[in-house]
Amino acid sequence: MRARLPWTGRLVALGIAIACAVPLAAAGSRVTPTAAVTPQGSTPGGQSSEIYLVELDGAADTFRKEAKAVGLKFSERFAYKSLFNGVSVQISKNDVGKLAGIASVANVYPARYYSLAPEPTADPDLATAIQMTGADLAQAAGWDGTGVKVAVMDTGIDLDHADLGGDGNQAAPHPFPNGRVIAGTDLVGDDYNADPESADFQPVPHPDSVPDDCNGHGTHVAGIVGANGSGPSGARGVAPAVKFGAYRVFGCAGSTTDDIMIAAMEAALADGMQVLNMSIGDAFNNWPGSPTAAAASALVDQGMVVVASIGNSGANGIYSAGAPGVGDKVIGVASYDNTFVRARGFTLTPDGRGVAYSNSTSNSASIPNAPPGPTSGTLELKQTTEAAGVGPVPPSAYPGGTAFPDGCAPFPAGFFAGKAALIRRGSCGFQQKAENAEDAGAAAVILYNNQPGAVTPIVAANPQVAIPIVMISQLDGQLIHNRLLGGGPVSLTWQTEVTVANPTGGLISGFSSYGSTATLDLKPDLGAPGGLIRSTYPLEQGGYATISGTSMASPHVAGAAALLRQARPTLAAAGFRDILQNSADPALWSGNPGFGLLDIVHRQGAGMVDIDDAIASTTTISPGKLSLGEGSGGTATLKLTNTSSSPVTYALSDEVAISTGAQTFAPLVSDFWFPDTTVTFSAPSVTVPANGGTATVGVTVLADPDDVNGMANQGLYGGYLLFTNGDDVLRVPYMGLKGDYQAIVAMPNAPIVGKQNAPFTKGPQTYVAAPANEVWTLASPDEVPNILIHFDHQVRRLELQVVDAASGKPLHPVFSNYVERNFVARNSVRPAAAGPFNADEDVFAFPWDGTRMHDNGKGTPDHRKVVPDGQYKIVARALKALGNPANAADWEVKTSPTITIDRP
Repeated sequence: MRARLPWTGRLVALGIAIACAVPLAAAGSRVTPTAAVTPQGSTPGGQSSEIYLVELDGAADTFRKEAKAVGLKFSERFAYKSLFNGVSVQISKNDVGKLAGIASVANVYPARYYSLAPEPTADPDLATAIQMTGADLAQAAGWDGTGVKVAVMDTGIDLDHADLGGDGNQAAPHPFPNGRVIAGTDLVGDDYNADPESADFQPVPHPDSVPDDCNGHGTHVAGIVGANGSGPSGARGVAPAVKFGAYRVFGCAGSTTDDIMIAAMEAALADGMQVLNMSIGDAFNNWPGSPTAAAASALVDQGMVVVASIGNSGANGIYSAGAPGVGDKVIGVASYDNTFVRARGFTLTPDGRGVAYSNSTSNSASIPNAPPGPTSGTLELKQTTEAAGVGPVPPSAYPGGTAFPDGCAPFPAGFFAGKAALIRRGSCGFQQKAENAEDAGAAAVILYNNQPGAVTPIVAANPQVAIPIVMISQLDGQLIHNRLLGGGPVSLTWQTEVTVANPTGGLISGFSSYGSTATLDLKPDLGAPGGLIRSTYPLEQGGYATISGTSMASPHVAGAAALLRQARPTLAAAGFRDILQNSADPALWSGNPGFGLLDIVHRQGAGMVDIDDAIASTTTISPGKLSLGEGSGGTATLKLTNTSSSPVTYALSDEVAISTGAQTFAPLVSDFWFPDTTVTFSAPSVTVPANGGTATVGVTVLADPDDVNGMANQGLYGGYLLFTNGDDVLRVPYMGLKGDYQAIVAMPNAPIVGKQNAPFTKGPQTYVAAPANEVWTLASPDEVPNILIHFDHQVRRLELQVVDAASGKPLHPVFSNYVERNFVARNSVRPAAAGPFNADEDVFAFPWDGTRMHDNGKGTPDHRKVVPDGQYKIVARALKALGNPANAADWEVKTSPTITIDRP
């Protein structure tokens, strides 16, 4: 048993991330990260539409007959065969209640939609990313994915790209299949866009004959999985010899839906794919039982390894991971930043070291920026800490009157005389520093930060500055300062771009989503490079590009699964995750790596995938992760299996990781905690026999067992169990929630009776609270009341019940609901105090058409009853996550204002 960490004192909010001697807070006290990283890359969506997945109790034909008998009008889109028992339909929202009332219907799920919006950024090499995962070592050992078929469900694959089996010729028709893309299908067509708020909304699929890519995202993902470097400036992916299946579920732009995705999963299964990558995620829909997550898990049962991105909503707090990556048997993948990036910069003499910079901005649309850094030319550097006839002055001489620290005072005339001025940030504004340097003859100003982190200097061209102004890091500025202090001279040569170490390389990406799932299962499962990844792109768009997102991390793991499939062709699909988790390497906390503590388990999972170690491993620990649920901790039994020819003994220990408190929404800067957990093993070591021998070990984890150190109730804690044999270290991550999960308030406010802020047009929909005296005629969609509900947390079941406004009594002893929904997501942000409210960000909108559900037991009647004109209220009943439906305390109940119905 490990003693509690002997830390004392409270940790103050730090704006730096540097290894230094600072007093750490007591176990369980809050810790504070450095500045957040701006999310970038492909961002998942999450809104309801008029497309619904209908789960059936019986056959689809029975459903069709029942629907026809009640006059229900809809357009059927897909009928599923293997992964989901049901159909998808397009139907008026006002008829959804009627649809749910049909006898053969078990559940109705709004088809949530998924958007892709990647933006090419800087340009690092995919080679540095595959080095981070050990894929380069696995390839050197002969593993390249030969004989493995990988499905890419995405925007298609550029069938002409030489790195992906094409001939490099952009001219149509695109060859399909080609040398590498051997299967696939287009399920949507170029103009498909399922986002009802988009100006290009077009929800009817018009599939093309080939799954070519006119967006770019799918080609980029496929390149990470297995580009083979055959192109003119070729990229080489993780598994460069795999064959691809291309399953196109996006048009050239826009969004897709659950029903399209499940259809694509069934197509991949029919084509015999062995690994599926889905760089797609529905943020905040983190229910493993939701349709795409459940279908993806069913694929694993059918023998396919399924890998999916966990989401790019890290800025929106915990419980932001999305389906399908939250599926029970799916490998959900987080993102780490690439170790190197390419950016605008310059090189230094004499060693050619690259230095990246950011250009200044004026911070005003009406005032031009100072000139940017050029792309060629050489300048000698001179810094402000120089005195005439003396040379560079060390910082200890500040402020001695012989130097000009930080450039805040005017320099002597000609002080810089055509040189580049190196000036430290601080003491005065950037504009003042730049003007002083230009007055002294500087040809450019190189500002450097006085603390870690990035910053963009604000320097306007008017009224004076007409020389380039750029900003570099503290580390690079100090390096140049020290070189000048050592005697110089030092010159810079401007470049179009330079390759430089990424200061956040190897740390979890700022955009990467937090778990856990709504059922307190540990997600994500592991991570891979996803921040700033260069890979293949359609030839029409340049052939190569760099994108950031968990979309880029997932295919690294899909490629790893392909290599592992080649190395272990008889391994069951369900066994891949354990091996990949056991061998993964967790990273330090990105909020402040100087503390030396591991990052949040429910953000990085088991850690960075380590492909060569996974292939070489001979011991597997199952389960590969522990989800301890709610309470004060938990117990588990771990099984170790040894396939080597010799017995092996492991010493048992554990490592702590940063925890999060109960605060769901961002900003999380005040809700990180040092954990207080104790771990007890059934023995200090375990020996596993050879040749398939097994052994077990018990483990008990207690969270803040004496409840004296302040670990937040409803906070998520975690850590890692270590199994060590010499240099061989295997890990099992664990996670749990301290206290009562149902104590989290899911529905903090009473429902609002609202209406659309404007008649429906293509574009973002907003709602406003209706006046208290509003009379609803129900004559048109604009005259239908919408019940607006904000969810702080996911709920297992939502029921909206119609009651008499005066008495508060339900309209029927049994059948008074007009909406019943399972697996409800949380909203992405807290709403403003007053509207308008953004649909599905601030609130969910549930239109009420003046009917209630009913069932008279005859099997085929209209299962809706029209309520008479009058005054009503809507009672919202929400069953909390993991709540007991029979326990009234696990239901939250809130009542709306009065709704007056007066039909024409």
